Amino acid sequence: MFQILNLTAPIYLIIAVGFLAVRHGLFSKDDTRVMGRFVIQFCVPALIFRALSQRSLHDVLNAPYLIAYALGSVGVSLGMMAYAYKRRGHAMPMAAMQGLGVSASNSAFIGYPILTQTIGPAMAGVGLALSMIIENLVALPLALAMADSGGHDGSGRQRWHQTLARTLRGLLKNPMIIAILAGFAFAMLNVQLPEVLSRTVQIVATAASPVALFVIGGSLVGLKLGGVRRDIANVAVGKLVLHPLAVFCVLWLLPPLDPQLRIAAVVLAGMPMLSMYPVVAQRYHGEGFCAAALLVTTVASFVSISLLLWGMHAVLGWTP
Repeated sequence: MFQILNLTAPIYLIIAVGFLAVRHGLFSKDDTRVMGRFVIQFCVPALIFRALSQRSLHDVLNAPYLIAYALGSVGVSLGMMAYAYKRRGHAMPMAAMQGLGVSASNSAFIGYPILTQTIGPAMAGVGLALSMIIENLVALPLALAMADSGGHDGSGRQRWHQTLARTLRGLLKNPMIIAILAGFAFAMLNVQLPEVLSRTVQIVATAASPVALFVIGGSLVGLKLGGVRRDIANVAVGKLVLHPLAVFCVLWLLPPLDPQLRIAAVVLAGMPMLSMYPVVAQRYHGEGFCAAALLVTTVASFVSISLLLWGMHAVLGWTP
């Protein structure tokens, strides 16, 4: 267990440094937003492209991984939506946001740095890319479509399919999706970038982990624990416990998967929700609740991820 804490503690120490730097005025929250855009627009696409383009298409287009991550994510998302809507009495837009909270991970900012220390940067990049395909093409569009099916403005029931189509079209402009497609193309054609461009991509990619963790810490400053505590606890447990458990169970039923990719799928599913979670919820007036859920889940993940890694060591025989 001490070895596992040696892996996870540096991640959260960097997050703490980011929090303290913003809390004490060394950086403003606007500064961290700029850093976050740099990571999302340049660093993460660079590391995704590098991870995919340097491996064979057979290695990166992994059907069992995609199926397991998709079924696990959709399963917990729909389950949370149904529970929040029928048992807790929330309107569908808020129920859909809770479903998004348990199914879309912070893969790039927290997941990738942890995976890099557990299975190495090459396989971590492949796992990141595959998980982000499901998060961006399945989990997020599903939640937005369901939210609009409830009609946050009284007219959404007739246009959920339009929202889904608009979301999917918008993803084609997303640098991370472009990087995934380009990486698949290079892997399929078995071509490599010239050495000078390859080194440039590598330099940009290596900045992703530390800057992303610093940004996460800074983004937590000012968040307040508002909203309903029981619902916050439900989302936190759903994200940190049920999501990785669901992905693990589906993987158990599918044909054997590379042990490192199996670890990647379960670990990424066990990450806190994506950092833009409260931003997505603004349209449905749920940003306060979602910000509180993000704060609680991110803090609690230090313990849950350490236990998750310890559990995989005990069950799968993974050695840190």
